[in-house]
Amino acid sequence: MTEAVQTSSPFTPRVFSGIQPSGGLTLGNYLGAMKRFVDMQDEGSFQTVYCMVDQHAITVWQDPEKLRHATRELCAGFIAAGIDPDRSILFNQSQVPEHAQLAWIFNCVARMGWMQRMTQWKDKAGKNQQNASLGLFAYPALMAADILIYHATHVPVGEDQKQHLELTRDVAIKFNHDYGVDFFPITEPVIEGAATRVMSLRDGSKKMSKSDPSDASRINMTDDADTIAKKIRKAKTDPDALPSEAKGLEDRPEARNLVNIYAALADSSVDAVLAEMGGKQFSEFKPILSELAVEKLAPISTEMARLMQDPAEIDRILGHGATQARELATPILKKTYDIVGMISS
Repeated sequence: MTEAVQTSSPFTPRVFSGIQPSGGLTLGNYLGAMKRFVDMQDEGSFQTVYCMVDQHAITVWQDPEKLRHATRELCAGFIAAGIDPDRSILFNQSQVPEHAQLAWIFNCVARMGWMQRMTQWKDKAGKNQQNASLGLFAYPALMAADILIYHATHVPVGEDQKQHLELTRDVAIKFNHDYGVDFFPITEPVIEGAATRVMSLRDGSKKMSKSDPSDASRINMTDDADTIAKKIRKAKTDPDALPSEAKGLEDRPEARNLVNIYAALADSSVDAVLAEMGGKQFSEFKPILSELAVEKLAPISTEMARLMQDPAEIDRILGHGATQARELATPILKKTYDIVGMISS
């Protein structure tokens, strides 16, 4: 990862990423995003900026009280997972108005055709596109603003967000070309790790999701140790033993998912896990995976619960992070306005 940083670049190596506070953190959020956020913070090669993207959340209707609770719970999850507000900038999006201000400029740079090609727009709006919110349609322009308002050079993303990051790059390229500048960086995606896409415990062909009606399909980051162990014990598998190499996981989605989860929790590779576990039946492997998951995840759920007992402290952390974020964002927005030809104080 460090090797990807171009030392000759005029831009400070900076990571930005965010998660929607739309309720219910899962193991997928942790392994696919938060664990990687912590790794990038601890590596020390980047300035790290992490956000609860509450403006994205309201592209579909949210209950106001639940949104407030989910935003605080997400902040607690970030901190419990290892994000240190003294080493990373941690805030919620709506406290930094520069995101929305830059998004309007990007709405005028991005093309309708770009937005219409977004698979997430097609999936979420479905056949009811005429009744979907304009915010849902313009979501990728706001995501581009989230990233580029900090001149972020790298973004850790899952495969499902890769297309949006490609649009961010397109917006930066077009803006730079249209105005004859080299102002916005062409942000690099960071997609890696054994479990960047964690699948359902009940159906290995579907992504683990907080919206799945079956709670058994996911591990929630608020689950206690007994619940975590029970869900892994009941996870869907097949009758065959674990293979000794990754090729043997082809056409075995549930087996591949559990091996990926183990590898990600153990900071190992799939090949290394299978070299050790190959030949074991799931009746042997599941207790080993369960023990590892409880060891890694139960302390996070316990710390989240402790942090949620003091919402005022969470709000203070978010407010402090927003102040830090604005210190970075304000001069970038001011320069953007100057490039476009707007008069600003």
